[in-house]
Amino acid sequence: VQLQASGGGSVQAGGSLRLSCAASGRIVVINTMGWYRQAPGKQRELVADITRGGSTNYEDSVKGRFTISRDNAKNTVYLLMNSLKSEDTAVYYCNVDVWSGIFRQGYWGQGTLVTVSS
Repeated sequence: VQLQASGGGSVQAGGSLRLSCAASGRIVVINTMGWYRQAPGKQRELVADITRGGSTNYEDSVKGRFTISRDNAKNTVYLLMNSLKSEDTAVYYCNVDVWSGIFRQGYWGQGTLVTVSS
């Protein structure tokens, strides 16, 4: 399974970005899809995730600003980030929980850098 993330970049505080992550390969079902981030000198943390049925979960600091969504037909997860703050600066990674028909495994995308300047 391969993950292709895109949409990162540089933006001023208060701006918006939309991240996308498309999964391809031996996939029968994708269960939970999520976005994590890792800022310099900090541990990777969950930003938001979404189940196949559409239930979502957000880290407290992004609630009301970020929206996670998915397109099951395209095996793609999105993260719309509004009202960005400098503390949102990090490398963002997508993660998917895949059932291949033989085994279940989690996969990470390559990471996309988001830089928010104040």
